[in-house]
Amino acid sequence: MRSLKIIAGTALVALAAAGCGGSSDNPLDEKTTAATGETVTIGSAAFPESVLLAEIYAGALEAKNVKVERKLSIGEREVYYKLLETGGIEVLPEYNGALLAYLDPEAALPPTTEETNSQITAKLPAGLKILDSAAAEDNDSLTVSAKTAADHSLKTIADLAPVAKDFTVGGPAPFEKRFKDKLNEAYGLTFKEWKPDRSGGGNIPTWLKNGDVQVGNVFTTTPAIVLNDLVVLEDPKGVFGRQNITPLIKADGVPQAGQDALNAVSAKLTTEGLLDLMKKVATDKTDPAVVAKEWLGANL
Repeated sequence: MRSLKIIAGTALVALAAAGCGGSSDNPLDEKTTAATGETVTIGSAAFPESVLLAEIYAGALEAKNVKVERKLSIGEREVYYKLLETGGIEVLPEYNGALLAYLDPEAALPPTTEETNSQITAKLPAGLKILDSAAAEDNDSLTVSAKTAADHSLKTIADLAPVAKDFTVGGPAPFEKRFKDKLNEAYGLTFKEWKPDRSGGGNIPTWLKNGDVQVGNVFTTTPAIVLNDLVVLEDPKGVFGRQNITPLIKADGVPQAGQDALNAVSAKLTTEGLLDLMKKVATDKTDPAVVAKEWLGANL
């Protein structure tokens, strides 16, 4: 899951910093007093997708005449979560499964968005709340080439059961330990071989394209899915949990009109749409603020 997104996005941090338009100062040097309501400060983690989502949130709020300050590319969850608690920021794009794992490292990730969000709400400290989750997720997946999908009629992970014994699956080094037993229990999958990518998973799309592996663990908003004509298999039993894009806010720091605007973003944001946006940011090198403005103009 993308509780490890910071690691996956490290190679793209420079891109995010270049395009985010945020302050270069240490965010911990900024104010940590409670929000006055006059300005809503939006933060993001230090990887391009989080910066893009923060820009979308910022634009949606500004369209409702909410004054916005951006504090982007802050760093890891431990840092930006503390800022949210203390009032240094009031809005943050989060991933609900990763947030639940942060709040309770022992929690088993539920298979549905509703269960995940219910557990988050029960564990959040007073003053913090999540708004509506988007359908969009940046989640683990089992992904195959378009040819493999067509040759074996693969649409869901369950469809792999008859052919898994002949397939090699690739993923980041921890992937086998985390999911081998779960995939076997849920779907009866016993792969011929597990091939670790010790680069963190960046080689998997190329391995799939070249036939070095037949199945790969690829995050669902990775632009390489589109660039390499890959097919993400559906996970009907929720083995990978949920990683829906979800606004996390300081409740008294965001007016109701602002909360409604953020919920309107969530109502329109899909995984396929986010994948397309990330291609523009990560592959086409378009400024995240420009991509966000285009999306808002087309959707809200």
